[in-house]
Amino acid sequence: MNLSLDHVVIAVDDLSRSIEQYRALGFTVQPGGDHQGRSSHNALILLADGSYLELKAWRSPAPEERWWATLDKSGEGLVDFALLSADPVGDLAAARARGLDTLRGPVPGERLRPDGQQVKWTTARHDTGDVPFLCGDITPRNLRVPEDAALLQHANGATGVALITVAVQDLDATLARWSALLGPEFTLPATGDDAAGLGIRSVRIALTGFDVVLQGLTSENSNMALAKHLALRGEGAYEVVLRGTSGHWVSPASEHGFRA
Repeated sequence: MNLSLDHVVIAVDDLSRSIEQYRALGFTVQPGGDHQGRSSHNALILLADGSYLELKAWRSPAPEERWWATLDKSGEGLVDFALLSADPVGDLAAARARGLDTLRGPVPGERLRPDGQQVKWTTARHDTGDVPFLCGDITPRNLRVPEDAALLQHANGATGVALITVAVQDLDATLARWSALLGPEFTLPATGDDAAGLGIRSVRIALTGFDVVLQGLTSENSNMALAKHLALRGEGAYEVVLRGTSGHWVSPASEHGFRA
């Protein structure tokens, strides 16, 4: 299975406002269009490493969607990320055969771009945010992720995603899910001890072009920041580090979980 990052999902209240906010932060933002059969629409921040950041908003409530539910309960911010899959249906079947019963699908998706181009893809979605979902294209990927060089240039210097940190409730249970997702050919590293006394157990997983750090609380000493995030937003991505940028983020990027 491909282990490269497809995209990071950021749930926002107002898409037009968020586009202007992220442009003010030095990002080149491309309107994405409307998701067919759903109330959501999006905009894309395309990165030179082949991944992208998705700003996603909803025109009307969608309580059946986990991302909207997080937005409604806890406000704007990171909600998920996807690995690129050439065969989401096959990867889904293989992962479920290895015991990953939290993975659902295949889930068809389509979007009508502002220029009228129809884009289609397939995903396999998780019930929880501690494991990435899978995304694969039906139409050519360059229709979903344009290859226009001008869209890859950002005034703030961003070139790609270096690291995603994921908050988890039960690190051992999350590692079992990751193992089932990635398969026997991928060996997960050992859990890191809480040597610094921060109240966090962690594992750093090196994927293709970026790393994922899973962080769970120790039983002896809870980390207040991580505990607060888990209580407010639940499991899932809570920080993304970008390559190429300099300086410190200001609102809204800091609120949405990004740093240079």
